[in-house]
Amino acid sequence: MGTQLVLEKWPAAISTVIIGATKDEGGSRSNIVKIGGQTSLPLLFKEGDLPNKPKIAFEIWDIPPQDWQEELISAYGKAINDPFAWAEKCVNEFKAQLLCVKMQGAHPDSGNKTPQEAAKFISALLNKIKVPLIIIGSGDDTKDNLVMPVVSEAAKKERCSIGCAVQDNYKTLVASVLADGHSIIAESPIDINIAKQLNILISDMGLSLERIVINPTIGALGYGLEYAYSIMERARLAALSGDKTLACPFICFVGQEAWKTKEAKVSVEQGIAWEAITATSLIQSGADILVMRHPKAIQKVSNFIETLYQG
Repeated sequence: MGTQLVLEKWPAAISTVIIGATKDEGGSRSNIVKIGGQTSLPLLFKEGDLPNKPKIAFEIWDIPPQDWQEELISAYGKAINDPFAWAEKCVNEFKAQLLCVKMQGAHPDSGNKTPQEAAKFISALLNKIKVPLIIIGSGDDTKDNLVMPVVSEAAKKERCSIGCAVQDNYKTLVASVLADGHSIIAESPIDINIAKQLNILISDMGLSLERIVINPTIGALGYGLEYAYSIMERARLAALSGDKTLACPFICFVGQEAWKTKEAKVSVEQGIAWEAITATSLIQSGADILVMRHPKAIQKVSNFIETLYQG
């Protein structure tokens, strides 16, 4: 007698979010990136549809990074000193299909660039590279409220994913995203209830739940990964059970968490392993976008994804 699998069917699905708009859609991107759309828990291929593989976004900054390890910086060579050359290297040499641009240069302690300078940078970047963009602020809420609306307008019709909206500071960003046709990244501090409440607040402003990507905030391997994993798992269970306010894809900023650990600073090989293992673990908890830093870690995780989705 053959073994029979016990399969569970879920009544709901995760929203599909599209990043990037091609010329036919009014944008100028060479490709689009689709995330979400699952009707099953991660990697349970026999239980439902998993139409879109997890995607990896190369993290780049609008200024040369000041706090990255030398071993990490050396992976990009001299290109890292020029954000445009850095982006082109990611696309042309490392075959990036998605970039995550951090507007760090707008931070008061990192150059304090004006909104106009930030918008000019994004416009120029969109002209130089043609892959879809995720664009996030510097992390200074006051300055981001000035910069990100102008950046959003500069990328109008390109259907970017813009972030990060937080519970105490979301209205300005939501209004801009709504006007300019982007999706939004909603950030919550590893708390399923805050994630749900923030999504409700955003949707109450008129932005569809289908245009929200959840940043649950994660920890690296050994630094809170287990807790983040369980929160993502609980949110995905609730979403597939019918809670529409949580039925959004996840984005996880793996690189920034992995490379600040003391273990990653021991050697570049250990840093690469730390980033790759953190990323592969989060794929199994439901991550849809992994924002990563080291090209070798990205290659390892890309190979892992392809192996998982073979056949």
